[in-house]
Amino acid sequence: MPAAIALSSRIRPLRIRPLFAALCLGAAVIAGPAPASARGPEGIADVAEKVIDAVVNISTTQTVDAKGAGESKGGAAPQLPPGSPFEEFFEDFFKNRRGEKGGGPRKTNSLGSGFIIDPAGVVVTNNHVIADSDEINVILNDGTKIKAELVGVDKKTDLAVLKFKPPAGKTLTAVKFGDSDKLRLGEWVIAIGNPFSLGGTVTAGIVSARNRDINSGPYDSYIQTDAAINRGNSGGPLFNLAGEVIGVNTLIISPSGGSIGIGFAVPSKTVVPVVDQLRQFGELRRGWLGVRIQQVTDEIAESLSIKPARGALVAGVDDKGPAKPAGIEPGDVVVKFDGKDIKEPKDLSRIVADTAVGKTVDVVLIRKGKEETKQVTLGRLDDDAKPQPASAKSQPEPEKPVTQKVLGLDLAALSKDLRGRYKIKDSVKGVLVTGVDDGSDAAEKRLSAGDVIVEVAQESVGSAADIKKRIDQLKKDGKKSVLLLVANGSGELRFVALSLQ
Repeated sequence: MPAAIALSSRIRPLRIRPLFAALCLGAAVIAGPAPASARGPEGIADVAEKVIDAVVNISTTQTVDAKGAGESKGGAAPQLPPGSPFEEFFEDFFKNRRGEKGGGPRKTNSLGSGFIIDPAGVVVTNNHVIADSDEINVILNDGTKIKAELVGVDKKTDLAVLKFKPPAGKTLTAVKFGDSDKLRLGEWVIAIGNPFSLGGTVTAGIVSARNRDINSGPYDSYIQTDAAINRGNSGGPLFNLAGEVIGVNTLIISPSGGSIGIGFAVPSKTVVPVVDQLRQFGELRRGWLGVRIQQVTDEIAESLSIKPARGALVAGVDDKGPAKPAGIEPGDVVVKFDGKDIKEPKDLSRIVADTAVGKTVDVVLIRKGKEETKQVTLGRLDDDAKPQPASAKSQPEPEKPVTQKVLGLDLAALSKDLRGRYKIKDSVKGVLVTGVDDGSDAAEKRLSAGDVIVEVAQESVGSAADIKKRIDQLKKDGKKSVLLLVANGSGELRFVALSLQ
C-alpha cells in the first residue's frame, strides 16, 4: 500500500483534557451567517438522528510482546500524526509510566467503527479493525458494551461481520444498504463513526469520485468522498440522504494522518454480496475463470483490430481452470461476461468474483477480429493463491551470439545451451531475446534478455527470420504496431505491442 495511503484505522482510546487555542483575527470584519443553501442540505440532521443509534464503536483487545516490538518498559505510545492536538497528552501519560516494569507480553486496546444491519445483533466493520484481536466488544451509542463474536472476514475487500447478543428488552436500530451504483458525483453523503475515539461523530461532504482504483487490492472500486474521515472511522458507514448505507469507510490519503478531504469507502455493491456470503458460509466463495489478463492498450487494440480499445486481454490460461475446456485461448479479448460489459480487466475480475461458483455463463470475446461466445462453468477461487503477474523479470544478459536484430531486439534460435543459460523450460517454444537496445520501444515495454517471442500478430514463429518476415509484411500492409506474444522462462505469457514506425 502506498505510503501516503493510510487505513482510517482503529486507534487506542484516549483520555481527553480541555484544549485551548488563541484565535487571531486579521480584520475587524465578521461575516454574517451563510445562507442555508451554502451550508448543505437541511436533511443531514434528520438522517443523522434516524441512523446514529445503528452506528457502534468496535473495541478490541490484543496481546502483544512489548520487547519484541521494540517498545519501552512502559509500552509504546500510539502513533499519532506530528502536531496532533492529542500528542502532548499521550506524551505526559506515557512519561508517567516509564518507571513501571515491563518488557513481556501485554494487552493493548484499540477502537474502530461499525454499524448494525440486523436487529438480531449483526454488525459490519473492516477486517483491519478486528484483525489479530483476542477479544472484540461492541459499544452501542448509549455506552452499553457487549462482547461480540467474529462471523467471518474477507481480507481482499477488508470487510468483517460480527455478531453479538442484544441486551434483554432492548430493540436495536438497524440500517439498510442502498445502491451505490446510483450515486452521482457531487451528491451529498454522511459519515458517522469513531474518529480519535470521539464516538458518534457525524461529518458530511460530497461524492468526489466513483470506481476509484488506488491499487490497494484486486477488487478496488472505491467511493471517494471529502466528508471528513479520520483514524478510528474505519468500518463506519457512509450514508446517502435517504439514510441508506452506500459505503464502508476504509481508507484515507493524508501526509499527516488527519483528514485532508480524500477518503475512500468500499461501495455497497461490493459490500452486500461479501456480507451475505460471510453470514451464510463464514467465508467467501468467489467464482474462478482460470485466466491471466492484462489491459488492452490502444496499440494492442490496433493490432487486434478492436475499436475502441476495451475488454480484458487473456494473456494466459490455467491448464486446470474452467476457461481451458471452454475453448478460451491466449489472445482472446473478453468484452462481455454473463451479460455484463467488460471495459477493463478490473471489471472482469470483480464480476467473475461476484458470480456464483458452479454457474454456467456466456463469455463474449473477440478472436482475430471476430466476436465469439463461449460457455464456461465457473470454478471456485482459492483465495490463498498468490496472484500471477502477466510479466516477470528475466535473467540478466550474458555474452551471446546475435542471430538477427529486429525492432531493437537481438534474436536467436532456442538451443539447449541457451535454454540452460536462461533457465527456459523445454515446453516453451519460440525465438529467444538475447538483448534489447536502450531507448527502443521494446526496452520501454520491458522486454529483456531471456524473454521468448512465441507469436507475432497471432501467428507462431520458430526463428528470427520468421519474425522479420511477419514484420515486413505488416509494414507493407500499413500497420502501425505489431502484437507479440511473449513468454518468460517458466512459460507465463503476456502480450506486448511494439511500434513499427
